[in-house]
Amino acid sequence: MLMKKRGRTCLIASSMASLAVLMMVLYGTIGTQQPGGSGLRQDYQLLGRPLYKLDLNWPKNPELFTGDVFAVAANQHTGVVYVAQRGDNVPKVLVFTTDGDFLMSWNTTTLEMPHGLFLADGASSNPSVWITDVGTGPYGHCIKQYSASGKLLQVLGTPGKAGSGLNPLQFDNPAEIFVHDSGEIYIVDGDGGVNNRLIKLSKEQQVMWMHGEKGQGPAQFNIPHSVTVDNFQRVWVADRGNKRIQVFNSITGDWLGTWGSCFTEDAPYSVRLTPDKKYFVVVQLNTNQITLLDAPPVGLIGQCSVASVIQLADEVKPHLVDLDLKTGALYVAEIGAQQAQKFTPFSLGGSFL
Repeated sequence: MLMKKRGRTCLIASSMASLAVLMMVLYGTIGTQQPGGSGLRQDYQLLGRPLYKLDLNWPKNPELFTGDVFAVAANQHTGVVYVAQRGDNVPKVLVFTTDGDFLMSWNTTTLEMPHGLFLADGASSNPSVWITDVGTGPYGHCIKQYSASGKLLQVLGTPGKAGSGLNPLQFDNPAEIFVHDSGEIYIVDGDGGVNNRLIKLSKEQQVMWMHGEKGQGPAQFNIPHSVTVDNFQRVWVADRGNKRIQVFNSITGDWLGTWGSCFTEDAPYSVRLTPDKKYFVVVQLNTNQITLLDAPPVGLIGQCSVASVIQLADEVKPHLVDLDLKTGALYVAEIGAQQAQKFTPFSLGGSFL
């Protein structure tokens, strides 16, 4: 009797193990075909722990992407996703719901070449939209704040004039902006321009601290490309040209550490934190990867550790990402594929893994 019970237990365990392996194989070889865009096959593989899967139904009208998609931002309170694209005679901003329905587009002449995108006032029913503009015309080299419907509210920087000044404030190809819930602003300035700066502004838009030296040492940059702030007073910067992420104290600006071992093949282009604070989401454009790194606990930077990788098809060229802080959904702007895509988290019992 005991032998039969053990045999049945072994059979159940074996079956469950086989099912788990099968699920991993299926998740690791998922392929999809997206209509519209450039016609590229949107095959992808999940490597390591399967944390995200592609939402094939977002957006519902992918043919609306008519330019090179550079940036994306989501707001969990209003359920909207903004997408910024470049090109002649194309709307610079498209707005969708998180379910994929198209809401509106902007055709504003005040925006030349959008690069970074951020939705501020997270608890508001009418969030403002911050866009970094790397254009070289009369409206370029600035950071613009728009209303949710596309009305220009204010401009940071000196329109049409690249520079390094702080009073008045000037930028040269500003890459990205992150607006904290406190109203404080973090800017990475230098997407190939003369500047290589991380700047913190107060709520009143006064310079609080800055790192602005080009180089490979601590607190030096070579094309700082993306910035985010966690809940432990740490600022994370994708230092693209140096193939690393640098970390700073958000209050003092002190350098805290560097992650570089995860980026030997390609540089980090974008950095964001998942809503459960467990992972940093990083995209690598040249290797067409979305990488999830284990987030370190407070007081410890240590070495980076890869938890999961979404390997996209060749020439997709993911550029910048953002996350819905309510659902954990991940949105990625893809220059090569000329589209934005949505990935949703795998879950057990409704909770984010």
